[in-house]
Amino acid sequence: MATHSELREFWEHRLEEDWTESGVGYRALGRPFNTWMYRVREEVFLREVSRMEPGRASVLDVGSGTGFYVGLWERMDVGDITGCDMTGAAVRRLRGRFPDHRFVRQDAADLDAFEDDSFDAVSCMDVLFHITDDERYTRAFGEFARVVRPGGLLVISENCLQRPEQRGEHQVNRTLEWIAGTADKAGFDLVRRVPMLMLMNAQVDAPAPWRKAWGGALRAATLTAPTGWLAGAALYPLERRLVRGRTESTTTELVAFRLREQG
Repeated sequence: MATHSELREFWEHRLEEDWTESGVGYRALGRPFNTWMYRVREEVFLREVSRMEPGRASVLDVGSGTGFYVGLWERMDVGDITGCDMTGAAVRRLRGRFPDHRFVRQDAADLDAFEDDSFDAVSCMDVLFHITDDERYTRAFGEFARVVRPGGLLVISENCLQRPEQRGEHQVNRTLEWIAGTADKAGFDLVRRVPMLMLMNAQVDAPAPWRKAWGGALRAATLTAPTGWLAGAALYPLERRLVRGRTESTTTELVAFRLREQG
């Protein structure tokens, strides 16, 4: 399993080379397919978060990457947006893309650039399963609890397994029980969990035969840019219906928490 410094170097190189949806997404499936996938993520995020968080809030986006979710917070009329990323490559580009917002180089587990109770909401999307060290993962939740105001919102995306966890060099898929327990110890109550994707991502919480078969089919369908675009276009309308009609997913879910009021 990669160390924290190795992970930082991995993401620094990857985002320096590819600052697009495929750079921060499922790279093996190519940029055209990822573009369709991110359209589904966009719809779910806007639908769910707009229900929970009124506009004009103060928001911190952790692990901003290409700024995809920064742009979605803007569309919800958020008045004050701050972003951070562990890579200098992302921060440099984010400052150019969003000159009206503040971006700093910070890691999710070390948000020391920010004061206590600084934000009404924190988002950390498509990041936490890349923290392979459990202690750093736990520290990240502690940092979220420190910088968000009591009663504030935390929105994450996670692979909430109900099967045994899966550990790889650059990604750990943890159990729902472990994630919810870590959040609870940090002071958060889980208030919402919905599918963010259903078929357009690795089926990490499915039985092994389906996981391998569907993963192979996706990779074969996205072998070239044109076929990847066609595969994404074909799956997109089905995926939109599935994420609205299901309560759980065998892949990425959007999970929302509220920080408990003190006292």
